[in-house]
Amino acid sequence: LARPRAPLQLASFVAFSGQQIRLPPRHAAMATVATTKPSEYEKGGNPPPMELDLALDQEEPAVYYNKADYILTNSGNKVSRKSVLCGSTNISLAGKCVVKPGVILRGDLHLLRVGKYCIIGDGSVLRPSTKQYKGNFGFFPMTIGDYVTIGARTICSAAQIGACVDIGEDCIVAKRCIIKDNSMILPGTVLAPDTVVPPHTVFGGNPGRYLGDLPESMTKTQQQNATNQYKKFLPLATGQVVPE
Repeated sequence: LARPRAPLQLASFVAFSGQQIRLPPRHAAMATVATTKPSEYEKGGNPPPMELDLALDQEEPAVYYNKADYILTNSGNKVSRKSVLCGSTNISLAGKCVVKPGVILRGDLHLLRVGKYCIIGDGSVLRPSTKQYKGNFGFFPMTIGDYVTIGARTICSAAQIGACVDIGEDCIVAKRCIIKDNSMILPGTVLAPDTVVPPHTVFGGNPGRYLGDLPESMTKTQQQNATNQYKKFLPLATGQVVPE
């Protein structure tokens, strides 16, 4: 069997066009595993299970919060009291989501549906897209799939974000963008209006452009990433001090 292309591309786009692009640790680990022991790939083998497990277990340290600062819903959502949910009746969180301080969800403009295990970083804004039809101006719903992580200070007006998507910090996702499943937007990226990000691809830069492909394992990696971020977002116990 031929050696799979996707893992090689994942490792190569780190230095795309001579630029050193920093990947989150979990994806950098996957890039390292994807290029280990090439002779086994060439023979049609799989990467060593133990090494793959170690890559998937690259966890961020626990983040602690004050219980009084968050609302815990029956479905496990953790919503900061310092976030702003406009038109809350139009906002749907599927469960086990984290909405951090300073987040603004514009449900007053149209429906905003967020899947399970979604992490929305500090100061981010989710705002449904606008459209113009026969001279009339309006908004249409925003849908976000499961296991999506959105970095701090990101402004997003996408029409749709698929499942298992990682959007970095300080990004701007302009109106009517569509981000397909299992894709990654690098920190600081600016996506122009109506951009379509295909599945298993990486976009970065200003303006945002295609940088490379992700392996099929991106689904599992991002699921574990989002799940770990939720599980490691923990309330402080009485008298507990945040570890340094």
